[in-house]
Amino acid sequence: MAYDFDTIIDRRCSDSEKWRCYGPEVLPLWVADMDFAAPEPVLHALRERIDHGVLGYGVDSIRLREVFVERLWNRYGWRVTPEDLVMMPGIISGFNVACRAIASPGEGVLIQSPVYTPILRAAANSRLARQEMELTLGPDGRYTVDYQAFEGAMSGSTRLFLLCSPHNPVGRVFERAELERMAEICDRHDVVICSDEIHCDLLLSGHRHIPVASLAPEIAARTITLMAPSKTYNIAGLHASIAVITDPGLRSKFRAARRDLVPSIDILGLVAAIAAYSEGEPWLHACLRYLEANLDYLEGFVAQRLPGVTFYRPEGTYLAWLDCRRAKIPGNPHEFFLREASVALNDGSAFGRGGEGFVRLNFACPRSLLAEGLERMERALAR
Repeated sequence: MAYDFDTIIDRRCSDSEKWRCYGPEVLPLWVADMDFAAPEPVLHALRERIDHGVLGYGVDSIRLREVFVERLWNRYGWRVTPEDLVMMPGIISGFNVACRAIASPGEGVLIQSPVYTPILRAAANSRLARQEMELTLGPDGRYTVDYQAFEGAMSGSTRLFLLCSPHNPVGRVFERAELERMAEICDRHDVVICSDEIHCDLLLSGHRHIPVASLAPEIAARTITLMAPSKTYNIAGLHASIAVITDPGLRSKFRAARRDLVPSIDILGLVAAIAAYSEGEPWLHACLRYLEANLDYLEGFVAQRLPGVTFYRPEGTYLAWLDCRRAKIPGNPHEFFLREASVALNDGSAFGRGGEGFVRLNFACPRSLLAEGLERMERALAR
């Protein structure tokens, strides 16, 4: 079946955060959703559910549990049970609930910056202490973990490590040895891991995602894994995600922390998630090929036509982390490109320490939009 990722769908009239935040002259390449229609099986399932006419309370779906458990086994060889799953409306809710469940006010939460902005905020939301270690930026633009700094950022009060894997915004898909080393340090210090793995299906050529909880039973016993169909199938507005918690005691704490505060998946999110996981794989394969081609175009354009801008080719996600520090841009590069090119990117400084001088660009859009945005940036730099 042929899939169309080139057609531009007008989103300015759709209450889109991405397309309504700025004026009509601004091309948005920022918020991490795709400018593609969701897979047809998902749209078909939603139409059928709407046509039914009644949108009352939903029930915890055995079908979604079964489909997801099978997916984890087929993709990662990770054996979990349907009872290990906790249905959630979103990943952000998930790691905020984890903070409430695991740590008491004043205790520590470890993060690795630069990182997804809500992860930066999570500790403060629960009156916890944010303990921040900065990823190491190599000369080639690839980020790695300094394990001495990682362990050194912990204290006797550290209770939780918020891992972003694959990493947003730097695009790393952590290798087994990296995950094992971080997990071993957490195990030794009795620190629970909450792993945001929302981009786990969005892998670029040559890379394989490994859920940190799948490394060993003793690691799974201290890990809360958060996954979702939202980024993968572009259904983020329907609020469906899943927490995988194999340890009964840890799962009980998590459930208690979310009780009467955080709902389960809503009825349309449930329908979309089942359809996406059951029938969305052909669309996903085609989408990944298109994203890879977009990335090739982006990589060539940056190298040849955006002087002073560099980036390390992401290993996962559809987000490029552009280093603008040598581009002779006056002031903040996000503000510069918004003002001079009418292109909205994410401000690197919003991702915490190490983000200054960077912007994040979302290349999950029709290639003509990507090309237009890059050409606007080229003209702004030339001026």
